[in-house]
Amino acid sequence: MLKVGLTGGIGAGKSEVSRLFVSYGAVLIDADRIAREVVEPGTPGLAAVVETFGPGILTDEGTLDRPKLGSIVFADSDRLAALNAIVHPLVGARSAELEGEAGPDDVVVHDVPLLTENGLAPLYDLVVVVDASPETQLDRLVRLRGMAEPEARARMSAQATRAQRRAVADLIIDNDGPLEALEPQVRKVWAELVRRAAADEH
Repeated sequence: MLKVGLTGGIGAGKSEVSRLFVSYGAVLIDADRIAREVVEPGTPGLAAVVETFGPGILTDEGTLDRPKLGSIVFADSDRLAALNAIVHPLVGARSAELEGEAGPDDVVVHDVPLLTENGLAPLYDLVVVVDASPETQLDRLVRLRGMAEPEARARMSAQATRAQRRAVADLIIDNDGPLEALEPQVRKVWAELVRRAAADEH
């Protein structure tokens, strides 16, 4: 089994790349999605978050009020650390469980937005970075996601720099161009991942 860390800055097109990998046969472990699953109503994760932050972080329906929790933790690094201390181990355990279900020849792609920022590269056999220029990222966030430019710039500057991400990459997928230019590159990287998984070189 080949463990691949997939990352990229906001607006670089990482979701599109992971979608293509899945279509080729990758086992995808999406850290963001798991982070949402472990705090769904009725989970021990949500109970722990409520215990730490109080019932005010719940909506009337009893689900996690993400914007409210976000406004608390992003303004206070201690509160963010407290949230991460609850969520990260749960995400790690669920990821390990999903990975354990993969076969020996599978390519397991971990979609990890903050891989670079959290120094997680050593956890993987190799790291694939989806790369785009800051100008392209900004354009996509404003034009395609409807973000206000100051918000888009703030989100980008809160992440690792392009150089930092490229420094941890074993393979880089350039996604500065149109969507149709992306697929052939992703297919080429996929062929390399399959080759490495089969050769068991890692």
